[in-house]
Amino acid sequence: MSSYTVSDNKKVTTKRIRQMKADGEKIAMITAYDYSMSSLVDEAGVEIILVGDSASNVMQGNFTTVPITLDEMIVYGKTVARGAKRAMVLIDMPFGTYKGDPYEAQRNAIKIMQQTGADGVKLEGGSEIREAIELILRAGIPVCGHLGLTPQSVYQFGGFSLRAGEEAEAEKLKRDARMLQDLGCFCLVLEKIPAVLAKQVTDELQIPTIGIGAGNGTNGQVLVLHDMLGINRGFKPKFLRLYDNLGDQIVNSVGNYINDVKSGDFPNEKEQY
Repeated sequence: MSSYTVSDNKKVTTKRIRQMKADGEKIAMITAYDYSMSSLVDEAGVEIILVGDSASNVMQGNFTTVPITLDEMIVYGKTVARGAKRAMVLIDMPFGTYKGDPYEAQRNAIKIMQQTGADGVKLEGGSEIREAIELILRAGIPVCGHLGLTPQSVYQFGGFSLRAGEEAEAEKLKRDARMLQDLGCFCLVLEKIPAVLAKQVTDELQIPTIGIGAGNGTNGQVLVLHDMLGINRGFKPKFLRLYDNLGDQIVNSVGNYINDVKSGDFPNEKEQY
């Protein structure tokens, strides 16, 4: 049994997420990609499940998030939404679905909501996607922003290094954060930026911030489930805390199964009809 006790089983909404910031209660977000994992993290009591485009890396084995498509994200999204009874479910809009024609961005966001049963979408970027966010919000769809290291722009950045370390980029990030709030985004992910900057942005905003590699001054944190459980064994950034080592456990368990099959020990008399 989990040592964390959920205060109530009411569905987590955008209103509740904003209230958590007002009350000083930290927000726990986890990235997951399928029904089984979604059901488990929902039972554990997480507030938000993000169906991240990191499925491109974790589930498909790609180096970046760029290759994953809208239809693939919808498949992951609908399975996660089926497993989440209490948690809010957000879905990343993937590369190429919102940074061109803002009306196409609105249509893509509507498609995600209609076909998945999710509670909202997440978009990477600031002023350059203002029109897309405005139209998506106009359609009645909750939007979570994402600033700092935005993995869909990895080729533009030239890597996955720390962002907003220089004053000019830090000031732009602050302006973009205020803009996203003023447009109507209900929360904001801050990824891989200096902790001091993340706290400054958090203190200035009325909407909650969710950090990943952005220190402890944000209103909440997000980690990828497969990373924090040690399933994705090749990914060990500084900001990641391992809560288990399921990768090794899975390999050992499967190895024991193989041994039992080859020795004839499985199935035994009690395991057959």
